[in-house]
Amino acid sequence: MALPKGAAIIVKTITVNDLMQRGYSYERTALVGRDFPEDFKPELTPKEMLTMGVFGGVYMRDCRDEFPESWYENAKLAADRRDPACNYYGVLASQPLSEWQRKGWVQPQDPRGWFQWYCRYYMGRRTDDDTRQIKRWRAMRRHVGQIKANCEPGDEQCRPRQRQVLLQWAYDSRKL
Repeated sequence: MALPKGAAIIVKTITVNDLMQRGYSYERTALVGRDFPEDFKPELTPKEMLTMGVFGGVYMRDCRDEFPESWYENAKLAADRRDPACNYYGVLASQPLSEWQRKGWVQPQDPRGWFQWYCRYYMGRRTDDDTRQIKRWRAMRRHVGQIKANCEPGDEQCRPRQRQVLLQWAYDSRKL
């Protein structure tokens, strides 16, 4: 993809020091929110997801130094533990991190899982794990088909857990 006139990619090195990673560094080598492959078209940005409410409000609370402050301005964040009221659909719809780790879904570079990978990818990081994560994102599309097959168009109360799962994978089921 050609860069917009006057735009330049500025490689930036990020060093992470949060509750789950100390001294991890990576480079942002792509334009923010751009340079995605044709088969990866998330419908929501990380900021939109945090604003709507994902992961019971506990995800990425200690990552403010790594990501834009604007992502947190209207984010629905829990004060303490996971809170279903912080989720857009008002339900908890994810397995605990320990289960993600047990199943081998979490890589050391992104110890919080897919959403952390997506936030870093969105900001311009590219790694050898991108293909695997994009494949996992595409696999979530099966939930779109189940909502279309079992819910009336626009009925956001139908299958709230499945809709919350889709939201947590950057799919916007409000359009279904």
